[in-house]
Amino acid sequence: MLVYGMTAVRGLSLHPWRGEADLDGDIAAVASLMADATRATILLSLLDGRIRPAGELAHLARVTPATASEHLAKLVAGGLVTVERRGRFRYYRLANSRLAEALETLAALAPHRPTDSVGHRQQAAPIQRARLCYDHLAGTLGVQITDALIAEGTLVQEERAFVLSDKGRAAFADLGIDVGPLGRRGSRLGRACLDWSERRYHLAGPLGVALTSRLLELSWIERTPTPRVLSLTNAGRRAIKARFGVTLF
Repeated sequence: MLVYGMTAVRGLSLHPWRGEADLDGDIAAVASLMADATRATILLSLLDGRIRPAGELAHLARVTPATASEHLAKLVAGGLVTVERRGRFRYYRLANSRLAEALETLAALAPHRPTDSVGHRQQAAPIQRARLCYDHLAGTLGVQITDALIAEGTLVQEERAFVLSDKGRAAFADLGIDVGPLGRRGSRLGRACLDWSERRYHLAGPLGVALTSRLLELSWIERTPTPRVLSLTNAGRRAIKARFGVTLF
């Protein structure tokens, strides 16, 4: 299995979310943690970057709290999830954004499940239209805004990275985003993250995070009660069409 974010070369495996290189690393062990249906659901439920209690994750995975706790213990031991205690409760989150991108890429490689009813298609539509991929915008909206930024010359794609042009710095400044603190001039401030529903790239990395944070701050997009799902506000729908030429209903 090829997992973006992990590289194996003659016994050397790199785990970017752990920030270290393990000699003779066992990629199969990491893959097996993701392969279980309940653990996969838990990981996907954490893909919006939020911290969640074990009880909520059990509900989302449709398993008992005891079963969820067993799976969470394995995910924590495997370095895919971190846990913190607040009083007598434990809260969980993904280890970091690189793991989120690996999950998004795996989802893009996986065959789409057939939607056998109108209800299922209606449930699937919102998460495909606009969602969080950990800390940046994904789905149709994320891909179309990325395409618009490339078309206008704000971003230049170089393999799996997006480079911000000189023109692009002004474009981000017009949105109220100071790119100065994000990195040195000319550096690759954006990553190309493969979108699982569009099967194309959306903007990730520091630029993607900054843009998403700004769109939320402007109330052009907003979180919904459904994990990961974002919605366009009425003002946002008008503003995004005017700024990016993107129309999403």
